[in-house]
Amino acid sequence: MDLVYTYNEGASSSTSPVELEEDKFDHEKSPYTDVQEVKSDEFYDPNFDEDAIELEDDSPYPEVRSAVANTDDPDMPVTTFRAWFIGFFWSILIPGLNQFFFFRYPSVTITGLVAQLLSFPIGQAWARWMPHVKVFGVSLNPGPFTVKEHVLITIMATVGATSAYATDIIAVQRVYYNQNYHFGYQWMLVMSTQLIGFSIGGIARRFLVSPPSMIWPANLVLCALFNTLHSQQYAGIGTRGGLSRERFFMLAFVASFLWFFLPGYLFTALSVFNWVCWIAPNNVPVNQMFGYSTGLGMSLVTFDWSQIAYIGSPLATPWWAEANVAAGFVFFFWFLTPVLYYTNTWYAQYMPISTRGAFDNTGAAYNVTRIINPDATLNMDAYKAYSPLFLSTTFALSYGLSFASITATLTHTLLYFRKQIWTQSRRSLSEQPDIHARLMSRYPQVPEWWYGSVLVLMFLFGVICIEVWQTQMPVWAFLLALLISFLYTIPIGMIQAITNQQVGLNVITELLIGYMLPGRPIAMMMFKTWGYVTMSQALTFTSDFKLGHYMKIPPRPMFWCQVLATVVAGTTQLGVQSWMFNHIPDMCSPNQKDRFICPSTEVFGTASIIWGVIGPALQFNTGQVYHALMWFFLIGAVAPIIPWAVTKRYPNSFFRYINLPVIFTGTGLIPPASAVNYVPWTIIGFIFQYLIRRRHFAWWTKYNYVLSAALDSGVAISVIVIFFCLQYPENGLIGRGTIQSWWGNTVYMNTADYNGTSLKELSESHRTFGPLSW
Repeated sequence: MDLVYTYNEGASSSTSPVELEEDKFDHEKSPYTDVQEVKSDEFYDPNFDEDAIELEDDSPYPEVRSAVANTDDPDMPVTTFRAWFIGFFWSILIPGLNQFFFFRYPSVTITGLVAQLLSFPIGQAWARWMPHVKVFGVSLNPGPFTVKEHVLITIMATVGATSAYATDIIAVQRVYYNQNYHFGYQWMLVMSTQLIGFSIGGIARRFLVSPPSMIWPANLVLCALFNTLHSQQYAGIGTRGGLSRERFFMLAFVASFLWFFLPGYLFTALSVFNWVCWIAPNNVPVNQMFGYSTGLGMSLVTFDWSQIAYIGSPLATPWWAEANVAAGFVFFFWFLTPVLYYTNTWYAQYMPISTRGAFDNTGAAYNVTRIINPDATLNMDAYKAYSPLFLSTTFALSYGLSFASITATLTHTLLYFRKQIWTQSRRSLSEQPDIHARLMSRYPQVPEWWYGSVLVLMFLFGVICIEVWQTQMPVWAFLLALLISFLYTIPIGMIQAITNQQVGLNVITELLIGYMLPGRPIAMMMFKTWGYVTMSQALTFTSDFKLGHYMKIPPRPMFWCQVLATVVAGTTQLGVQSWMFNHIPDMCSPNQKDRFICPSTEVFGTASIIWGVIGPALQFNTGQVYHALMWFFLIGAVAPIIPWAVTKRYPNSFFRYINLPVIFTGTGLIPPASAVNYVPWTIIGFIFQYLIRRRHFAWWTKYNYVLSAALDSGVAISVIVIFFCLQYPENGLIGRGTIQSWWGNTVYMNTADYNGTSLKELSESHRTFGPLSW
């Protein structure tokens, strides 16, 4: 079901969006008059509220109405000195701390949610105590701390909060390949990989920001929290009585903060609640079915919100999308995986059923140092004398599903979104029909040449990096990586904006470069980063623009806050990383005394050898162990045609809710994720997004997204307190002989699941498994 909004040429162009809102969109004033209900065979929007056809003064999506205000104050301060100062403070502090702990195990990640919460009292205190004076004509205290300032600060804090993907390239070059290039190379590489995706924002915003159907569910939680903290009142939250949203948030936040001490520190078995394995700790099949560490997680239960929300908040994702993810999980990992494993497909029974590790033909961890030359190229004779590379069943299957998601995304977009993409490509932003676009139309848009300038400059940075320094990567490969990112940004963005699930390009880029440039690990890492992160950053940029769209932040300040905060964050991370390698002894050594063992760098480096040195040809070509996984490309390309064809014939059948890219990619975090993450996530989603939403809609409208924000916030703050107060001091020795060693914190470790025991063991007569030659 689509809405067609016919633009009335005779409407007064001088009528402002604010006036339209105040007049409740009188049909005589509004240029969007003729609202018609039409059938569309091209695109069924499962998020659309068919009862909201006449709501011209609000969004037709109940999720948006419950979290986003349909009003705007264009005179509210946004780009104040206060906002920029606090924003730059967070864009230095959070990326710096996260980069420092990124190389440590165990680690902690300070999320943008922490900055969002702490910025509120900081801004309020600034407004109250800072003198009302001007310095060089700039007011230090422009008055009350506004919600728009708060949004700008939060975006600056989050856009570069986590470690930049390219910093791992630099670390791997230093640790694995003894390449320590100039800081200029490092800076241009990070800036290029982080910012080049922003350049397609000018195109993507037309498809992914302005259309009302692109709701970006994760942003709704942030909007609800902003509006709750600033006591914003609007029609969308309804008139239900009871606790105010502010009081409800505080109660849920405190409860979440306190509760997490149980599964997070005092009784960690509540988090890894593989209770069936406690009963039969040495029974391998039982542990493989019900375990959470290397099993399939059929124990079902966890009492840890961080486990439930590991793949995203179940209160933010639409139920129909969660059902797609759940269906994919049950079929591929509770049905197909046991079938493959217990038939010993891919010699799987000699390995754990689910793990991210790579194995040799003795069942030991694959020793990549045995097959490479001093210059990091493949030694084929050593490879043939050693072993092919083997993967656990879930890990191998995850590669197949990644292959399928890549082709399914293109087919699904062609079938379902082609009409919408064509329509949007011909429309200007001023012609978008919903209230939020009309309110935003008063603000100047970002000029196209801004995006073009970022593209040209960052492209030059990339070319300088690969040409001036020895990177093994030709310029044509750089162009191909960018082409892949640009090609997939809008299709993947549309799926993410509707379902809250993102299709990853990391595996397909590794596969392509491995075939095109075998034996070049540095080129492989760079190609993967430009091919994957460019798309990911473009969607981060677009998602933030949608957040600004909902909160009525002018587009130009949004652009600059994201670009400048990314530059500051990336520079800070490089500075912290350089200092660590120069001042911390034995950095990235397995026995480093302060636990700076660089687990992510190890994984990234191993992947560079597996895909860049060994290459996919020795794993997926005809005659190789995992050749059958290549059929998933064809499966992904064909599968979306089935529900599309059925929906064309039976438009009201449940097939209209089937989304194959979500089914294929929704389980992309397995392994290391398992049913402990997916099953409780699905159950909670069903309760809140289906049952409560249908039967207690007023409660859901007022509290659902506030509850999600409160639970996430409580866990985020609790994790930081636990880490810095109980785990990091004294090198983790606090409570070593007491709280850390009691039954509730160790029972899940004394199981075959935790120890990764395989079903079959090698014997004296058969010391290896797998093919006799490779």
